[in-house]
Amino acid sequence: MKTVLITGCSSGYGLETARHFHAQGWNVVATMRTPREDVLPRSDRARVVALDVTKPESIAAAIEASGPIDVLVNNAGIGLFGAFEVTPMTTVREVFETNTFGVMAMTQAVLPQLRARRSGVIVNVTSSATLAPMPLVAVYTASKMAIEGFTASLAFELEELDVRVKLVEPGYGPSTSFTSNGGARMQGLLPEPYAPFAQRIFASLGQPSAVTRESDVAEVVWRAANDATGKLRFPAGPDAVALARSA
Repeated sequence: MKTVLITGCSSGYGLETARHFHAQGWNVVATMRTPREDVLPRSDRARVVALDVTKPESIAAAIEASGPIDVLVNNAGIGLFGAFEVTPMTTVREVFETNTFGVMAMTQAVLPQLRARRSGVIVNVTSSATLAPMPLVAVYTASKMAIEGFTASLAFELEELDVRVKLVEPGYGPSTSFTSNGGARMQGLLPEPYAPFAQRIFASLGQPSAVTRESDVAEVVWRAANDATGKLRFPAGPDAVALARSA
């Protein structure tokens, strides 16, 4: 029976992905900064493990507690919406610490066991913001674009070791708590000169032609984790699929 470790499982895409892998009969290690046992089915195949991907000691403890891992899903991420001009560099670094360096650190921590076994998959979850430019998310997009480049290059060096690397690119998911979780981080990032533009953007987001559901992402992560071809990118959600086709 295979084991998947998924980061950022307290809600949204990560939680639904954990539930999906469990429903498929896998052992699931669902990690989150503040562990909540009540979000997953009671099962000897589902464990909740504390993990902060920005802290090396937390990563080491989580890997130790998880045992052998067949698939790593780097899903943990934080959002940011606002004008770059007024975004403090401390906030920029905070976004990169989780979205970029956290993914790299988790990958580096898991690789020795995958390399030794010459098997396994790493799935990095980015965003449809990498498929087409989107306004007022410059920092967030940069953090995810870095992982796109990182993953594409890493896939070459790990192919020699029979370890597969995949990208999942979710679309806009208004049903998740992604935006609300970053509310405090975004305070003051839409000053008056940018307000009219931001209002138009918010209006368009309120009437999207297509959106991404948590189940869309979970199913695509599952597909990517089990894909034996050389395919690298997997858009998730009808809006992301449409962007990928037009890119």
